[in-house]
Amino acid sequence: MPAPTNADFQHAELDWDENGQPQSRRYGDVYFSRLSGIEETDHVFIRPNRLDARFAALQPGERLVIGETGFGTGLNFLCAWQAFERHAPAGALLHFISVEKHPLTAGDLHRALSLWPAVGPQATALLAQYVAINPGFQQLRFGSVTLTLLVGNALETLGQLDAQVDAWFLDGFAPSKNPDMWQPPLFEQLARLSAPAATLATFTSAGAVRRGLQAVGFEVERIPGFGHKRESLRGTLRTDLGALRGTSTKPWFARPKPRVTPRKALVIGAGLAGCASAASLAARGWNVTVLERHAEIAAEGSGNPQGVLYLKLSAHATALSRLVVSAFGHTRRLLQGLERGRDWDDCGVLQLAYDDKEAARQSELAEAFPTSLVRQIDCAEAERLAGVALGRGGLFFPEAGWAHPPAVCRALVEQPGITLLRHHEPVELRRQGDTWQAIDGTGVLAEAPVVVIAGAAEAARFSQAAWLPLKRIRGQITALPATERSTALGTVLCAKGYVAPPRDGVHTLGASFNFAATDPAPSDAEHRSNLAMLEEISAELSDRLEAAGRPVAELEGRVAFRCTSPDYLPIVGPLADPQQFASQYAILGKDARQVPDVPCPWQDGLYINTAHGSRGMITAPLSGELLAAWIDGSPLPLPRDIADACHPNRFLLRKLIRRSE
Repeated sequence: MPAPTNADFQHAELDWDENGQPQSRRYGDVYFSRLSGIEETDHVFIRPNRLDARFAALQPGERLVIGETGFGTGLNFLCAWQAFERHAPAGALLHFISVEKHPLTAGDLHRALSLWPAVGPQATALLAQYVAINPGFQQLRFGSVTLTLLVGNALETLGQLDAQVDAWFLDGFAPSKNPDMWQPPLFEQLARLSAPAATLATFTSAGAVRRGLQAVGFEVERIPGFGHKRESLRGTLRTDLGALRGTSTKPWFARPKPRVTPRKALVIGAGLAGCASAASLAARGWNVTVLERHAEIAAEGSGNPQGVLYLKLSAHATALSRLVVSAFGHTRRLLQGLERGRDWDDCGVLQLAYDDKEAARQSELAEAFPTSLVRQIDCAEAERLAGVALGRGGLFFPEAGWAHPPAVCRALVEQPGITLLRHHEPVELRRQGDTWQAIDGTGVLAEAPVVVIAGAAEAARFSQAAWLPLKRIRGQITALPATERSTALGTVLCAKGYVAPPRDGVHTLGASFNFAATDPAPSDAEHRSNLAMLEEISAELSDRLEAAGRPVAELEGRVAFRCTSPDYLPIVGPLADPQQFASQYAILGKDARQVPDVPCPWQDGLYINTAHGSRGMITAPLSGELLAAWIDGSPLPLPRDIADACHPNRFLLRKLIRRSE
């Protein structure tokens, strides 16, 4: 995917007519019929795709996937959601995927949807989650309904999608206004992503569109149009084509066969990764048992009082940078349901330009991302936002801030369908028939056909995951009681460490970064290092916190161990058998260009979600969605190349390929 730029991402520019209805200034076209947008959606999309009957026919745990070209005001999504709620049985799922190059601002979306009180409850829920919408894949969840919004060029984003779509809404602006949305390569992507016998519907009956769809395998027919439009189209993918599903052609990244029944899973570890994995599976109708070795959840790396939503970005569209942008939005939407001020705060994050090299890097980043995500500010504005003297400017992330990781874990794990077992510490996983057993010194703790290992570096204790290259990094925070003068701090400050505005009357600062130390107790040396870091960030804030006068031996702190991978990407996905992998793909050691036609030797039903490092507050929640999609065969919430970049098999593959170099 090309590197995003400010020019690439622009919100929709709207004109409003005398009835308060929006029109795109860029394309000179309406978003919906001026007669009735809801009636148009029903006539053009809902009925031709037979959605009412298809929703009613779903069984618990089954899903219907709708794909749309042109999200616009979201009206089609809201109408499909409402029809799903009216007709689908309990336990059924709807996944709606939509592309939008120029998303509406939150204010414009609110104004547009206020026209339609008939979908008011759905619109209210959408608006509550419509935050941090940035370039790339953005996933929004509403109980049994999921919206994956692909923000960007339609052809590029659909080309990155891994999904199997049952019904299409082709609703870009008219072909004469926006021809890029109606080109043959895009039709090829529709066919690639379609399930067997997928249906489609569109408002246009233009000959070029009709012929383009027929050329990729859709049988289409003209039907009466809505309002002043004489005709529209509906179609069905020819059944002889089968599924042209968009999975990787490389078997080591292919999807394992999805589990259908029984939909039961064990998750080992109740930190952020484990709780997120459990919540994402439970939202899909799975019964999940979480095994936690401590008395409480979030007792280790996820137990710090404040986790900073720190976006480590690159101007060059790396997999990690793109993951962080999508994951940041997902976490921000998750936090909307928690108590602001106690569980989280979007006070913003200010990343200071602490030297000339960092200032140059920040200038490049500011050009690569939209100002709604990050903007470069001078010293005066930085000090105004921070409320303290800084002596330098930096990058400001206006929608970022801090969160209380234990509260996030509680919100995730306290969901229907999840059973939490404390003081349960498996030391072995054993395969018994189609079931995995989690075993401690006394016997079987629990069993299920699917197991998710989510215990950070402790994953390596299990023989099935011992080959993963996990690294433990000690980190220590220092807690300083807020003073009357320090409460003026208005935003998180980051440089080579961070200091956050107070939570419950305490500022968190840190964290140290120590590969060698293994002692779990706080050390005076690292307290001193954290205080020195605070002085470097802001001598004035250090003075306001009376940091220099506090005896180091009396300081409160906490030690946790991060888990990272060699490439700093998380490790999320199904686990293969390393010995069989090396044997079956040995040819790669001689020629890395080979793609053997041999299925990957999966450890059936075994998955992992770990190595989130210092950015777990951002990446772990979305990784839970990615993991659940791997397990139950639902659309991936990230571009396929990013999912592959996070895949455990990347390390087995690299080990083989190095032999050919």
